[in-house]
Amino acid sequence: MKHKTIIEPFRIKVVEPINMTTEAQRRAFLKNAHYNPFLLHSSEVIVDLLTDSGTAAMSAAQWGGIMQGDESYAGASSWLKMESAIKDLTGYPYIMPVHQGRAAEHLLYTRIGGKGKVFFSNTHFDTTRANIEFSGATAIDLPVEASKHPDEISPFKGNMDVDKLVEGIEKHGAENTAAVILTVTNNSSGGQPVSMGNAREVAAVCKQYGILFILDACRIAENAWFIKHREDGFEEKTYKQIAQEMFALADGCIMSAKKDAIVNMGGFLALNDLDLAVKCRTVLIITEGYSTYGGLSGRDMEAIAQGLKEVFEPDYLDYRIKSTAYLGEGLHRHGVPVIRPIGGHAVYVDAKAFYPHLPAHEFPGQALSCELYLKGGIRCCEIGSVMFGKYDADGQLIPAEMELVRLAIPRRVYTQSHLDYVIETFEMLMGSRERAHGFKITYEPPFLRHFTARFEPVVGETAINKLEERVAAM
Repeated sequence: MKHKTIIEPFRIKVVEPINMTTEAQRRAFLKNAHYNPFLLHSSEVIVDLLTDSGTAAMSAAQWGGIMQGDESYAGASSWLKMESAIKDLTGYPYIMPVHQGRAAEHLLYTRIGGKGKVFFSNTHFDTTRANIEFSGATAIDLPVEASKHPDEISPFKGNMDVDKLVEGIEKHGAENTAAVILTVTNNSSGGQPVSMGNAREVAAVCKQYGILFILDACRIAENAWFIKHREDGFEEKTYKQIAQEMFALADGCIMSAKKDAIVNMGGFLALNDLDLAVKCRTVLIITEGYSTYGGLSGRDMEAIAQGLKEVFEPDYLDYRIKSTAYLGEGLHRHGVPVIRPIGGHAVYVDAKAFYPHLPAHEFPGQALSCELYLKGGIRCCEIGSVMFGKYDADGQLIPAEMELVRLAIPRRVYTQSHLDYVIETFEMLMGSRERAHGFKITYEPPFLRHFTARFEPVVGETAINKLEERVAAM
């Protein structure tokens, strides 16, 4: 008989206090932050599920490595350790360290992008899309149909639609296709995994048309867990072997080490092509730093080298995936609409279903994010029409396909009791859903507006009045 309780495969050595705020305090904090959780101070948050990026707790071995950091400007021993770990994992010969993943995106996508170029992905995330569009190119998402149906149980809802990929290449021309990007796991699509079979099909299409194939590999260890447990033929392989097999299909990768290297800062770009690597390395030296540190300290590189080993440990990955599922299934049992099956790094709540009375232009995901903070001090991230919505020529909102709220779980930070607290907070919100109000944007920048946008509650018409009007009109 197996134990039902999921215990953390580590002991806690250092703790950080949490400021246990009141709802009245949080109401003032949220108003001061213009109803944008990104603008809250961390000291005002009880459980921070805004992102899993750079928020991990590092191990004793990683902290020990930090004390050995070689801070030499060029050719530091810490760089050699990091480079060796990355080459061993990816198999790519040309490694460029950067301070985080979006810097690697900028290096690569501004070199190969530009006006008239297109990029295809299972789903581009926010900074990926922004770097591509900033170059003048077009980012096109090609998720499989199953990803659009939150309740559909399918093992690999993060896959790319290969038939639509071929159609897209034929329509725009292989010569105008800058790259195909496969994001594993698929963050914008509910943290859902990508199968090895799908990666092989994408690789074959790219080879047929002579197109660059790039992995966005920041959560590839978590993706490997799903392949081992859901895809035939991988039962006997280690998680690292599965990841290495996927890397071997692509021409290069971008990785934010702030996710599956379990560190607070860092990333890299790794490529097979020397000419492309030289172009990127030149800009790296201009914008990030010398080619053997690229914006990182020696101690950062020590921690990354160690983290890339720890992340593939079976006990860690089992705990990581199952603890995320614990939160997701707990919410599902209480009637909270979540994307299922539960992904690897986060639980995604369907805000459109949670607040069916709120239209897209009143941003139901933003409304849920604010209510979670007010009721429980929980900070999370809207992934819907705030993050991905656009405007037409008349300035009218073109909504995102889905209105989601992401509860991203930092690695090795929170215990089961914290997750139970999140579930209880949702229970409280369930009873007052019809009274929730929407929001309007009062300020937004041209790119990545969700980070700094300001909001105001929609006033003059309560949510319950709107619901009654719609019922009467039916």
